[in-house]
Amino acid sequence: MDRPRWTRPEAGMHTVRTKKMFKVQQQAEGNLLYSAYPTITLIRHRCKDKVAVYLGKNVFLTLDNFGSSLLPLRIPRSMAVQKAEVTCAHFSTDVIILFVVDGKIFIYNYKDKTWNQASGVHHTVSHVSGDTCCFKGSSFCLEITNKLFAYFRGDQLANTVVYFSTNGGFSFQILVDERQRHLTGTVEGIFHFHSLSQIGVFTFRNQSAVFIYSDHPLNRSWGQFFEQHEQLDIIQSPGQRGFLIFWNQTSLFVSPNVGQFVDTVQLQEGQTIVLDSLTNNNITIHSIALNENELGVLTREDHLYYGSQGYLRTVVIQLMEQPFWSEDTAIMFESPGMLEVLIPVPDTEFLAFDFRKCTVNIQAVLMDPSLQMKPCNVELLEGPLEKEMYTIDMNSKLDLSAQIIPRPRESPVPLVMVSNPHSLGVQASMVEFGTTFDGNSKYKLEIQLKQQHLLGRADGNFTTISMKRNAISALTVDIADKEISCVDLKPLSTLISIGCDLKKKITVQNKISACAMGILDPVDLQGNYSYIIEKWWNGLMHEIVDAEYVLMEVNGLFTYSYSLTAATAGCKSQPQNWTTVLAATDNSEFKSWDRENYVSCHEWSEDRPLLWPDVQYQILGGRTNNRVIFDQRNGIYVFSLSVVDPHYSYCHLDTVFSVFVYGALPLPLFPPELVILLLTTTMLLSVGLVYTTPKLLATERGHHFKRFWSRLCRGCIWYCSCPWLQRNFQRWLQTRRVKFQREAKQQSEATGQMETERSTDTLQLSGTKRHTDTKGYTDIQEWPQTQTKPRRRSSDHHVPTPP
Repeated sequence: MDRPRWTRPEAGMHTVRTKKMFKVQQQAEGNLLYSAYPTITLIRHRCKDKVAVYLGKNVFLTLDNFGSSLLPLRIPRSMAVQKAEVTCAHFSTDVIILFVVDGKIFIYNYKDKTWNQASGVHHTVSHVSGDTCCFKGSSFCLEITNKLFAYFRGDQLANTVVYFSTNGGFSFQILVDERQRHLTGTVEGIFHFHSLSQIGVFTFRNQSAVFIYSDHPLNRSWGQFFEQHEQLDIIQSPGQRGFLIFWNQTSLFVSPNVGQFVDTVQLQEGQTIVLDSLTNNNITIHSIALNENELGVLTREDHLYYGSQGYLRTVVIQLMEQPFWSEDTAIMFESPGMLEVLIPVPDTEFLAFDFRKCTVNIQAVLMDPSLQMKPCNVELLEGPLEKEMYTIDMNSKLDLSAQIIPRPRESPVPLVMVSNPHSLGVQASMVEFGTTFDGNSKYKLEIQLKQQHLLGRADGNFTTISMKRNAISALTVDIADKEISCVDLKPLSTLISIGCDLKKKITVQNKISACAMGILDPVDLQGNYSYIIEKWWNGLMHEIVDAEYVLMEVNGLFTYSYSLTAATAGCKSQPQNWTTVLAATDNSEFKSWDRENYVSCHEWSEDRPLLWPDVQYQILGGRTNNRVIFDQRNGIYVFSLSVVDPHYSYCHLDTVFSVFVYGALPLPLFPPELVILLLTTTMLLSVGLVYTTPKLLATERGHHFKRFWSRLCRGCIWYCSCPWLQRNFQRWLQTRRVKFQREAKQQSEATGQMETERSTDTLQLSGTKRHTDTKGYTDIQEWPQTQTKPRRRSSDHHVPTPP
């Protein structure tokens, strides 16, 4: 049954005790999980404020911020763990938490309360590391969350088997890196620092610790060495800003830039820094709490420290002393400025644990005059950066702004930072644009972001090795000299993706559109077509594409060619074409020609010398004026267009459009030049005869010419009217006719003898009669005969006629 909460007003604490009706036998099945370390770790879900895991002598999972009593978490016996010792816990996807128990990785779905073991891990591991991105509606953010590493902490770096996952920990693969064999030291942590687009390996060597990075330019120079003799737990602050917390019971370090620079946490009293390192105060750290910008530390000496994570320095102050500490005490930030102390309390009657909670209002505590805290020097810091993610495509820029209102007679120093300056450059300026009702000045911080390669202010060795490599960076706007009392004034931060902007697409627009203009004039239709390729952003025209692109007719029609060859296009090496691109694939699947496999021919290459300069150059756009030439064919072409220029956009820009070819006349049988020559000659001769013939007929030769043609015509007429000729012509015609009839009769008798047996009353026969004239010539003529067939009597024997 539910029991009411009770509080101790003198201590400011209350105990949560609810929902105690459990099926004890069912809930008690399995092995009881416990932490492998003496310190207490409380891990909150980055994207769900009320979901958290408590790691101590017992392991608790809460879905309501420890607002009710909980049973300790158990792992089923079917998982076959020798000891239920937890070395790491990590929130993965929406309802999944990964536990490393007894050297194995287990997946716990806290919605369905089911356990499974991750596949692909065949070596003992101790830790899983990853980051959680909470920006909504972004596949890029989900990709950040799904990338994980698994490893055994303490192994020699050269021999460590490192696993990685791209699906949130459901399956892992071995990460093979040849450079790993040449490194010395022990592995203390492997992280994917998305805010820097680097993989960082934290290692110990010669009693010092250092980060080693994977990619240019950080792989040339490691992070800062700092002295350390014991293993350190590493916590990444939420928000992908690059803040790291290194700690154990005797050490505490911070880094604002993922380990490139590591500093201590300073202790402040009033307005004075009394210790450069908090751990020099003879304390033993028991629990750490942090959010995007706040830091809390609880020690075994019952000291509670509070501070803010700063880019220039991190300072903490000691709050009031109260008996908070116990072996099971943990601290966490319930919300900005609200620090909560949590102690699990076992129940004598039930297996479930109650939770004693004490909430510390930091803002109220800092108003205590004994702490001598200065008031916050900034009243307002706001901008469109929170809970928003931005993308900068290649050759693009991004303009953002923030508003700052300082306290009267204060002049705070704004701080605009990018976590990955090797890829993302920033320019900022601040202008005053009015006052508030109270007379305070308002300032606008104008921020312009652009790729560092294109900003033109950084040395070439400082930038990434190629601008074709997409990257990520965090943008943070903060106050450099912000007081600790600015509890509610957290920095503005967002993620910037230097990559493909999914809002952009390309489309093909024709200058002459039949859809827009109706029926076009035939002269226009027979003219040259030209197309404009436009890039769109949010449905609006952004720019005209002048990058290199390729075409492929999707229906397999190749009745077109290109106007340029490799030589006329100015190629210095052999250009690619569709034949070479498709032949480069290893399987039968279609491999597209895009920005990833495109190689320019305008740069010399020893591997691709220009051996065939007369081949067609199949790349359009860019620096050449290459065109498509259609053959004499009317019809519709459907083209797939793909932008292949690797320096134009990070996106795979492609589209499909059609071209209607109309008015293509048939090819002439004779060359047009010959036809024109013959027509001209005929016309000239005709005109000449019209003028010369009458004159020639009037001469003596003309009279002889007329008499010749007159005799020739009379002879032809007499010959045609000759009786002998007429009789021979008729006889030849009759002979041909009889021959044809005989052939038809023989064919009819051979193919259908039974046709003569049909029940008909009369049969149509044919015969011939021969006539001989007085000159002995025989004339064969057709004559019909009709023979009547007698009717069959009923008494006659009947033979069935075949059908």
